[in-house]
Amino acid sequence: MNIYIDVEIPSRELDGKLLLATLAASKGHKVIVSNLSEILLGLKKRILAPGIFHTTSLVPGTEKIFRHQLIIDNGSKITSMDEEGGLVDHGYDKFARIRYSNQTLEQSSATFGWGPEDTDTLKRIYPTQSNKIHNTGSPRADLWKSNFSEYWGIPQNVPDRPFLLVSSNTHSVSSIRPFYQNIKYLKRLGLFQSDPELFSNQFKIAAEDSLKTYKFIEAIKYLASNNNGFDVVLRPHPIENIEAWKVFLGDIPNVYIIKKDSITPWVNNAFAVMHNNCTTAIEATVSNKPVVTYIPFKQKYGREIPNELGHRVETLEELSQTVNALFDDMKSDNQKNMDKKIPEIVSKKININEDELAAEKIIKVWESLDDKSLSKTIYWVKFYWLLKIIDFRRLVGKFKRKLSPSRFGSYKENHKFPLLKKHDIFERVKRLQHVLGIEEKIECKLLSDRTILVKKS
Repeated sequence: MNIYIDVEIPSRELDGKLLLATLAASKGHKVIVSNLSEILLGLKKRILAPGIFHTTSLVPGTEKIFRHQLIIDNGSKITSMDEEGGLVDHGYDKFARIRYSNQTLEQSSATFGWGPEDTDTLKRIYPTQSNKIHNTGSPRADLWKSNFSEYWGIPQNVPDRPFLLVSSNTHSVSSIRPFYQNIKYLKRLGLFQSDPELFSNQFKIAAEDSLKTYKFIEAIKYLASNNNGFDVVLRPHPIENIEAWKVFLGDIPNVYIIKKDSITPWVNNAFAVMHNNCTTAIEATVSNKPVVTYIPFKQKYGREIPNELGHRVETLEELSQTVNALFDDMKSDNQKNMDKKIPEIVSKKININEDELAAEKIIKVWESLDDKSLSKTIYWVKFYWLLKIIDFRRLVGKFKRKLSPSRFGSYKENHKFPLLKKHDIFERVKRLQHVLGIEEKIECKLLSDRTILVKKS
């Protein structure tokens, strides 16, 4: 079967989707992992044969509905798992109404839920589509389990001393994309129609984020000067501009600002995770890592569930005492005595099954959808050269924009999807094979700097 997996933000999604690709390839399927434009062009040109197109969401925007209909008309079937997850607030009704519709669910052949809450809510709100909605769990959450710690290993540029990981989520202030462009993007998706309060709330959230950013700068400075011998690693959100944080924190000793790749190895290797309003708190909780939730002022727009987890502190003095105590516990090995039970507010959001991976469940659903029309031969050489032409045109466009921005428009880097590196991707797939115990020979090719082919040799 042909499977095309869309990746929007590699630092968030790539490893989970490589897990899907590696498992699927071991079962004889041919898998493309890429960004939307490359997959879509291959399908439009009919160079890519019909297959499963696995997308990052079913948001009911006009552009997405039109695009998905083109994919269906070309003979492919659409499946989805919403990468935003809806993990951070109690309940799921509002998220379900904004991020889905009867029309987008009708277009899909299967939708996968992170856990029991989102699955049950979607079935209740969209009862005519309930047979398509599956409580599989997420491949991203698969990788939070302890048996994948060998896959992650120790991240590059890790400090010599033990470190506190600070996960930032203040992108209204430090986003790569200017605030007005974010408003433009949400408008294009049609989200302001689905949620009439969303427009005004974006401005209020940005105002609150500004104060929170300052409070976190203040806290990091305080911890850098009042600690028992640890460093601080600040991890910007995937859509935040690392240069902004370098300006905010660049002159503070023992503070490292690192954004490359997934946050998971940093969670695994930190002695604790500090956050406010961040999904990483949920990941750290699942991974049995101490969480410090810093709430220095009364927030109206703080996410409910992350901010209820771990050690909740409100002052700099409380923060320092708590973090230093966790550091001392780590040195004395007391963290091994932590309660490993996942809180109910997390377990209803995320389906963690120790007996079967979410990725395995998703592949079983994909296989049930194949009627042989999704297994036709793909001429990989044609697709390879199509991608080469795209890369050449992109390079020419980049050169023109840099040479004459007034004529061709200024050049903008794709910060959400940085270029993939051949050795790095090959090593990830090899590590996944090792952890999963896959003995079949898996072939991994980088068809372009944003497109990966994974299949049996």
